[in-house]
Amino acid sequence: MAAEIIEGLRQPGDDLNSVELSRRYHTSRTPIREALMLLEKEGLVQIPPRRRPRVVSLAMEEVREIYRARAALFELIATDVALSAPAEGIAQLRKPLADMEQACRKGDINGFVWANVDFYDRNTQLANNRTVKRILDSLLLRTLRLRRLSLSQPGRLQLSLDDNARLLKAYEDRDATLAAALIRSNHINALAALEKCLPAEAAPA
Repeated sequence: MAAEIIEGLRQPGDDLNSVELSRRYHTSRTPIREALMLLEKEGLVQIPPRRRPRVVSLAMEEVREIYRARAALFELIATDVALSAPAEGIAQLRKPLADMEQACRKGDINGFVWANVDFYDRNTQLANNRTVKRILDSLLLRTLRLRRLSLSQPGRLQLSLDDNARLLKAYEDRDATLAAALIRSNHINALAALEKCLPAEAAPA
């Protein structure tokens, strides 16, 4: 269910009928209701009193707050990786970067998004800052759909790929200042893409 929301198969405001969902996933309504409550905690679903659950919408201002917070936190991550991550750990970032490159060539947005998630998760692991990682992980599901929407805009896959390739080079060069600037720029560019394609009053969570 979460993957369907993230990948745009269910749109903001769509009803989530527990009967239909239980048939779709071949299970009883109880685990469906439990899943919906978990997704509500993650910010993907809204469960109004005496009404059906629905895919939640975020105000554009909240989207801006999330992206600015992520940009600031990832600046810390990038600085720590560049200064102290082991070389063999940094080298492991080449795998998700190659996956992103392959997805970019194919125009595979979903493939690119999941490779991008892997790339940034490895960044947070390399930084070894458990507090920052915990905060970023708490925002993960809320931001995945926004990241997909941003990356679906014309030219964004290649721009993101180029930014991440430059980020990896900055890590290899141990250039913490450049790495922090690149990762912040990547988030600011993603937010700018969202601001162009979303209405001012709301955005999908």
